[in-house]
Amino acid sequence: MELLSIAAILLGFLALLLGAGVWIGVALMATGWAGMQFAGGAIPAGSVLATTVWGNSASWSLAALPLFIWMGEILFRTRLSEEMFRGFAPWLNWLPGRLMHVNVLACGVFGSVSGSSAATCATVAKIALPELKKRGYDESLSLGSLAGAGTLGILIPPSITMVVYAVQANVSIIQVFLAGFLPGMLVMALYSGYIAVWSLANPNRTPPAEPSMSLRRRIAESLNLIPCLLLIIFVFLSLLMGWATATECAAWGVLGALAIAWWQGALTWQSFWASVMGATRVNCMILLILAGASYMGTSMAYTGIPMALANWVNGLQLSPYALIAALTVMYIVLGAALDGISMIVLTTAIVIPMVKQAGFDLIWFGIFLVLVVEMAEVSPPVGFNLFVLQTMSGKDSNTVAKAALPFFFLLVAAVAIITVFPDIVMLLPRIAFPG
Repeated sequence: MELLSIAAILLGFLALLLGAGVWIGVALMATGWAGMQFAGGAIPAGSVLATTVWGNSASWSLAALPLFIWMGEILFRTRLSEEMFRGFAPWLNWLPGRLMHVNVLACGVFGSVSGSSAATCATVAKIALPELKKRGYDESLSLGSLAGAGTLGILIPPSITMVVYAVQANVSIIQVFLAGFLPGMLVMALYSGYIAVWSLANPNRTPPAEPSMSLRRRIAESLNLIPCLLLIIFVFLSLLMGWATATECAAWGVLGALAIAWWQGALTWQSFWASVMGATRVNCMILLILAGASYMGTSMAYTGIPMALANWVNGLQLSPYALIAALTVMYIVLGAALDGISMIVLTTAIVIPMVKQAGFDLIWFGIFLVLVVEMAEVSPPVGFNLFVLQTMSGKDSNTVAKAALPFFFLLVAAVAIITVFPDIVMLLPRIAFPG
């Protein structure tokens, strides 16, 4: 059977399971099992399932994910959610969309310390969704902005996805990190710009502006942000200065969150246990999906679908810009079935020679890949941020996917911008490494 037909069958099977209400992680595993049947009977599907799930779940770097989510659960049970909005509100009151921009700012700040899209999305959503709903902001835009801005966790360094690419492409990890800063600012600007335009076009769906304050009052309100900002700065500096690994920084973040809760008088046995159970539920959901996605990615690798798609693009002999456009489409298609890291691992061996031959810098291409992986995070049916928000908001998958669609297209626009203006990516690496 042709690989295209196999891919269509597997995607249809996955869509059928998700539509029937099967748990997402179980649906991914079942689709991976079905894919293994097309890979030849000599490969034992059960053994591959066991080794893949264990190998991906036992990763030390994954330990940072539950710790960062627990940090968010602890902070959620303090007065941080109210204080974050009280602190940002006086400065954003003049901007169309007002507090909706907090989603973008908070994800940008937290993404700089977490390195994980799922952790960023889950943590900020836990804090922001209840506050925005209470203040009367549009729920669809709230969900969409969180889905899109949550992807900043893998674009703003440090990023696990960037490390994976740098190893695969044999390029400098530090240069790839530096290359991610300005594109990260670009994506944040695009998101905030869209929120402002949407708010101007839909004034009846935006709450009225809060009363204006004097400069002294604004500063006084912003002082509420100091504990949280100090915690984030401490975690970020620990990572940047090499004092601790990402997982160790997450552990320090949990201790800092507990200290803030104690200082505010919000640390009780009930709130502590509620934070543990809340983090456990979210982590079980995320890790089950990760296990299913890793098994499905392994299954796809055995069938040869990703490599066949990359070889097909290579055979078209496209011009440089046409090649980037074709690769963008290819990764969008792969993102409908694979997680981001699997996409990178399975395709870089074929794609990197094509990119080098077309004259593109591999550092620049790394940021391009991160952006298309961000698209995969908000692309149905297996967009990971969509799953996170679906669980946290209680909305169905179609509602969350529809809300995230504009932010998906903004990421496409970001890819077009860095392709036409590659210096946005390469400026900082060239300054730091002039040779």
